[in-house]
Amino acid sequence: MRTGLTKQEKTTDIWFDEKDPLIHIRTHNTDLKKRLAAYARQHPDQCRQTDTDPETGCMEFEIHKGRFSFRLTAPYSEERREAARRSARENKATDRLK
Repeated sequence: MRTGLTKQEKTTDIWFDEKDPLIHIRTHNTDLKKRLAAYARQHPDQCRQTDTDPETGCMEFEIHKGRFSFRLTAPYSEERREAARRSARENKATDRLK
């Protein structure tokens, strides 16, 4: 969708406080919009779409705390990266990608 917005203007805002049981999400990110919309359809008691702006492609959602999470991952060590490469070569992973 062409919105006239630059990538820098296409933001995702996530806000919540300690009192409110809901997390408020406003996003232009297509993957996140699709995932939240699907979740809202499956679990309307936990998540709902609150607004949409067809001109900019932005959507807003409310989701209960505990249903949304951030995952922090440590960077792979060089040893772990090399082990993954070896495993892929041994299992011919590149053949499956073709």
